Amino acid sequence: MSLSFWSWFGIGIYIVIGIIIALLARKKMGGGVSDFFLAGRGLGGFVSSLTYSATTYSAFMMIGLVGLVYGTGIGSMGFELTYLAGIFMLVFFLPRFWLAGHKYGYISPAELLADRYQSKWVGGTAAILALVFLVPYGAVQMMGVGYLMNGISQGAIPVFAGILVSFVCAIAWSRIAGMRSVAWTDAFQALIMIVTSIVLLGIVVHFLGGFGSFFSKLSSTIPGQLTVPNAKGAWGINMFIGLALPWLFFCISNPQVSQRLFVPKSVTAMKQMLGGFFIFGLIYTVICTLFGFSGALLFPGLEKADMAMPTLLSQSFIPTAITIIMMVGIMAAAISTIDSILLSLSSMWARDIHKGLINSKVSEARQLSIGQNIVIPVMAVIALLFAWWASGKTGLAFMIAPLSSAASAGLLMIVPAIFGAFFWKGGTKQGVLASTIVGAIVVLIFQVTGTKPLGWWPGVWGAVVCVVLFFGVSAVTKAPKEKAEEFMGYLKEKLAEGKFI
Repeated sequence: MSLSFWSWFGIGIYIVIGIIIALLARKKMGGGVSDFFLAGRGLGGFVSSLTYSATTYSAFMMIGLVGLVYGTGIGSMGFELTYLAGIFMLVFFLPRFWLAGHKYGYISPAELLADRYQSKWVGGTAAILALVFLVPYGAVQMMGVGYLMNGISQGAIPVFAGILVSFVCAIAWSRIAGMRSVAWTDAFQALIMIVTSIVLLGIVVHFLGGFGSFFSKLSSTIPGQLTVPNAKGAWGINMFIGLALPWLFFCISNPQVSQRLFVPKSVTAMKQMLGGFFIFGLIYTVICTLFGFSGALLFPGLEKADMAMPTLLSQSFIPTAITIIMMVGIMAAAISTIDSILLSLSSMWARDIHKGLINSKVSEARQLSIGQNIVIPVMAVIALLFAWWASGKTGLAFMIAPLSSAASAGLLMIVPAIFGAFFWKGGTKQGVLASTIVGAIVVLIFQVTGTKPLGWWPGVWGAVVCVVLFFGVSAVTKAPKEKAEEFMGYLKEKLAEGKFI
């Protein structure tokens, strides 16, 4: 039977298992917004670390990073390692997010900012920022599934069919039982991802003659893959900083990730989440880099670099069972991220826009209804349309990895406000609003027009403008000192107990 048949068969099995897991999770779900959006703040360390990993390491890794390594070389690995370097910030931010969430009952990161700066407009602005910039990030996950199914089936399955499958699954699982459903399916998906990728890597390296032969062929056949900048000029300092800067702060700037800092059930679970994710991330980054190099050796000259992993999986020396399981693992990672984005956006729309800006007396039941029945399907449709449009484009700007970084460049504009919330009593709502709005406009204009003044990328210029405005405007406006002292005083007192170290 053809790979096309087995692809659909594997997807069918995956969907059935995913639905069973989601329905089981639904039985554990309560009726409030905290249970739907945060799984009742009751996830253990093992599930917390796997859901964090699956949400973070999406189609960006096995499709996007592999494609980026294939097309631009070893600099891609350095770019991705900046994300892991940024994880050191969670040593400071994870306990603070967790403590504040439990103390004040925050559902979204935007709600935390609204309360800390005593302004509903701060929360609403943070939510709108996420709505704008998370759409392309969700879309690239759908694109990844489309490329994957198209490549493995050797063109028999259209790219749009894969996009549509991810769209339907993401809506279903995010609505069935919210965060608990996503977290449980994440745990299943993350295990598939890491186990099958290790097995596949062993098969590929063995086919290429072992690690010694692998690197010997790489350095002799395509030496440009191991240099920075590469032979085509990729990974000069401007490109590296432009792509890596949003990645460095990804763990606190992207709400679908930072919202996960609210969900561990205990201090022990919180520590296990951080440690488990770091180990997972390091292994996965190295594996994806090696897959990119493998593709460059086996089939150079692909028109679309993001097809490197799907093309690798369609090679005859890879057992069909491994190909299908690997496809399901990558697809699962992408859908996990879409799920998380939809949940995060729906929680921010319900809490920070509808309740915060439109109707402060809206009931929890109405908030849930808005999130489940309006926001999730609407934002999924928008992401679907963007994915369909972008999948037909070529060039570096429309590759999955650069598109992901571009989305995070806009979300980078909220980082000064987050730092200020936890570490600076002088931050003001005016400083947050000016910095996030103007910074986001700068990023959007430069991205849409392709402008890079002095050669620097949009995220860099946005960050400069954002930081200057946050501290400058805050210096000449009045800070909510009473709330700042209460908020930061509570965190200081709890952290002084020493159990978070």
